Amino acid sequence: MNDKTLRDLYGLKRNPFEPNVPTEALWEPPQAAPFIERMDRMARIGGFALISGEPGTGKSKVLQLLAARLGQQDNVEIGVMERPQSGIMDFYRELGALFGVKLSPANRYGGFRALRTRWGEHIKATLMRPVLLIDEAQETPTDCLSELRILGSVRFDSLCLLTTVLCGDNRMEERLKGADLMPLHSRIHARLDLDDLGRDDLRAYVVHALDEAGAPHLMTDGLITALADHANGNLRRLCHVASRLVWMAAERELATIDENLFLDLCTPGSARPRTRAGRMA
Repeated sequence: MNDKTLRDLYGLKRNPFEPNVPTEALWEPPQAAPFIERMDRMARIGGFALISGEPGTGKSKVLQLLAARLGQQDNVEIGVMERPQSGIMDFYRELGALFGVKLSPANRYGGFRALRTRWGEHIKATLMRPVLLIDEAQETPTDCLSELRILGSVRFDSLCLLTTVLCGDNRMEERLKGADLMPLHSRIHARLDLDDLGRDDLRAYVVHALDEAGAPHLMTDGLITALADHANGNLRRLCHVASRLVWMAAERELATIDENLFLDLCTPGSARPRTRAGRMA
């Protein structure tokens, strides 16, 4: 069973509820729009921003949307940190690789100066700050976060050389309130706290996902409501269940996905024998 099966049966471009949805097809939570607009401006002035929330509320997808939006601006240079848990030496190595600076991790002061020079030259040439995106930022060591704060600050903290977006679960917010990171906490200029989504938002997500994948009528309205209620506000939980329903429907060659299949999946011991009723013509 693969995406070709879904195309043949339903005209779907892909299973719309799996993680590999292309950026252009992503759903933007309503509360994310003002944050993304503000980040458009922050790319010109620098500073720190924070995306936080419980697991499964869509933080990484918002970061993906933000990267795409910023990437549409002329002269915006974006670095995406792939190993946030690195110690200070590897932290510098990755920063050097992201921004095209040859660093010797054994010479941290040399690396410090080289990065600041590189960022300063970029600002003079483009009037835009380089942007650093850190997903799973709650894993980043305290000394690395403190280093990042000092690294981007010049002229007695009157000028910022870098725009940094930290994205992590609620442990990140709690860590920032601690004594060691309070100076960084006070410099966060834009925040997006993603909470559990309501039924209407979750329904809107399902409708958007199906429409972008090319099969807007694949799921009944009753099923969409049932998925929204079952998810209890968590987008990831909804996607897990909805993805399994799509594959189950394809295996049974069902023309549409309705509440009956949802009950088969979510009610232990209730699996029903296959019948030809409701199959694809």
